[in-house]
Amino acid sequence: MTGSASDLAHRLGDHAEAVCREYLSNGHRSGNHWIVGDVRNTRGRSMHVRLKANAKGPAGKWVDEQSGEHGDLLDVIEASCDLTDFREVADEARRFLAMPRSRLQSQTLGAQRQPAAARGSPDAARRLFAMSQPIAGTLAQRYIAGRGILLSTRERALRFHPACYYRDLVTGETRTLPALIAAVTNLDGRITGLQRTWLDPAGNGKAHLVDPRRSLGHLLGNGIWLGLQPGTPVPVMAAGEGFETMASLRTVMPALPVAAATSANHLAGLIFPPGCTRLYIAADADAAGRHGIERLSRRAGEAGILALVLQPRLGDFNDDLRQLGPARLVAWLRGQLIPDDARLFLPSG
Repeated sequence: MTGSASDLAHRLGDHAEAVCREYLSNGHRSGNHWIVGDVRNTRGRSMHVRLKANAKGPAGKWVDEQSGEHGDLLDVIEASCDLTDFREVADEARRFLAMPRSRLQSQTLGAQRQPAAARGSPDAARRLFAMSQPIAGTLAQRYIAGRGILLSTRERALRFHPACYYRDLVTGETRTLPALIAAVTNLDGRITGLQRTWLDPAGNGKAHLVDPRRSLGHLLGNGIWLGLQPGTPVPVMAAGEGFETMASLRTVMPALPVAAATSANHLAGLIFPPGCTRLYIAADADAAGRHGIERLSRRAGEAGILALVLQPRLGDFNDDLRQLGPARLVAWLRGQLIPDDARLFLPSG
């Protein structure tokens, strides 16, 4: 192990339980060990992670009694996030270690009871996101793949909750359903809200509800960001209302940072990242969508940002992606992007 890797593994070991709660969320604590199915976060009991250093070895070391695999917490991050390059693993480890110490400590306290967060508050959003799990191998990943959306495993905005509460606003009745959880963040990367998309447990798209998608928390000015590195200038970006619309653009332009504002009103109030000079706005056909685009374009102009509207061929860009295919969507977008941006963000040919 290199010195850099050894140092990262040691620092992760100082927060071994917090790491397990983040990346091995299907497990649980038992004495001085975190028990889970395997290093890929499968449910079960064959893998044991040492949480505190003792005579048997340092914190963070683990062994899978069934497969014979063993390793440290860097291996946990690599496998649970489905990463292949050490640089990506190290980046994710550093991102985790950069979290405020208060959050690391609160994760380590684990079972200690905390006061309830106010319903609909940013704290409630952060808690629900923390209770959710990475989407790899879940119904949420199956859902977005069924929409033609392919995102990097480094996208940390998405999670899955297997039993998210849904309340019928007419009858007041509640039930639990699986849900795709999308974090709404500010430009510093702090979660201010989230969007829940309840899913059909049988895997047939969204749940059969009147309103299968709802948001909570502080949304105005913030968004579901894909590809944003907090504190890094973003000279070119795209924004729109819906997550699936923006994730579709991100699928064919994976180097372009995008933001989904969740509604037309919130789109109009989106806060621009530092260094932004060009903004592509994904069009929406309805009147509210046009109003949001006009207001955002006006605000961009006042800030010295060139705003350009991207028009889908069909109803929206997810329709284009699914029904026309990625290659035809790329060809359609090529004529709408500034040539330099087309060369930078779109695949050649």
